Amino acid sequence: MNATVTSYGIYLVIALPLTMWVARNLFRNGRIFLVDCFHGNESLADSVNQLLVMGFYLINFGFVALYLKLADEVIDVRGIFEALSGKLGVVLLVLGGMHFFNLLVFTKMRKRATWDQAPPPLPACGVLHAKP
Repeated sequence: MNATVTSYGIYLVIALPLTMWVARNLFRNGRIFLVDCFHGNESLADSVNQLLVMGFYLINFGFVALYLKLADEVIDVRGIFEALSGKLGVVLLVLGGMHFFNLLVFTKMRKRATWDQAPPPLPACGVLHAKP
């Protein structure tokens, strides 16, 4: 087996479990945040959480698969490490970028939800007159 095929195998063995680990952590730790975003509606939060994980898997597994091909032939062990570091670095950046994008979206949702629950502003208690 040549070094290029070995690089492909190692890349998949690392990238796919890494994606699953990130998805499980986001699922487990994001539940409380989603419950808060959905005003305590746990069934809706759990449903959205499941849908987010499914989308996360589809996008990242698709990216890992599309990003598999190497431009150049890998010749030796050094080439394997160099190819893997580049590929896995990009996968990690994409996973991190998706994580922060999700945080941004749900922070905005949470902010909007808390704004909708805020009490109305206090009525004016008088009229201010400017002094001449």
